[in-house]
Amino acid sequence: MKKISMAVKNRLPLILLIGCIIIILLLWQTQRITSAPTVTFTTITGKKIELAQLRGHPVIITFWATDCAGCIKEIPHLIELYNQFHPKGLEIIAVAMYYDPPSHVVAMTNARQLPYNVALDLTAEHAMAFGQVRLTPTTFLISATGNIVFQKTGTFDSIKMKQRLNNLIQG
Repeated sequence: MKKISMAVKNRLPLILLIGCIIIILLLWQTQRITSAPTVTFTTITGKKIELAQLRGHPVIITFWATDCAGCIKEIPHLIELYNQFHPKGLEIIAVAMYYDPPSHVVAMTNARQLPYNVALDLTAEHAMAFGQVRLTPTTFLISATGNIVFQKTGTFDSIKMKQRLNNLIQG
């Protein structure tokens, strides 16, 4: 009994340190609130969308690539979110990474019948503006006031995203 107790006691500082690091990373990843950058997206249809013009509406910006398994997995969830919340003001802009060939982006957009706007980021300007996004998927939720209220690298939890959107839309 004493050997087990001593082993746990010796590892306790390490366990506490790892726990603190995990909590800090989770809070940093999900609770950081900053203003969204001032950017203008160009969609695959040539439409210009100024992010500042979408103030008053919640906006999801998702950085993705056609060869990203997590991005492909998120598409049905994004379509569902768009269909459910667009009538209440939600806008979604899927930003294809600079290395993704535009022909692949257009083909996937058409094949998956994406109802939301899809933009190209040919020079990585948008990825840089949003904090040097390098990994996909990376998703930002922007409030009606223009603040980034949620950021997630990797696939997001669609149930929690629905809750966040409900909270933003209901005030």
